[in-house]
Amino acid sequence: MSDTGSVRLVAWVHGHVQGVGFRWWTRSRALELGLTGYARNTADRRVHVVAEGPRDRCEQLLALLRSGDTPGRVTLVVQDWGPAQGGLVGFDER
Repeated sequence: MSDTGSVRLVAWVHGHVQGVGFRWWTRSRALELGLTGYARNTADRRVHVVAEGPRDRCEQLLALLRSGDTPGRVTLVVQDWGPAQGGLVGFDER
């Protein structure tokens, strides 16, 4: 049985993920999954992803981030789960 309750996924993506279209790719996958949130570059060269929606769809996005089929080269994805906080519209690149 899959859990489809609304959650917030926060993921920190490490590797060569800036300047390679990674945020655009993440936004496209998130929109295909019907998620809201954003992907933004950080000063330490990671990408910070926040996504809200059904748990199973957030898990799908997390699996895609770890798939090896992303732009650039992902070496590590650290995730945190919490309740959805709302207030997000669409999925932005920041």
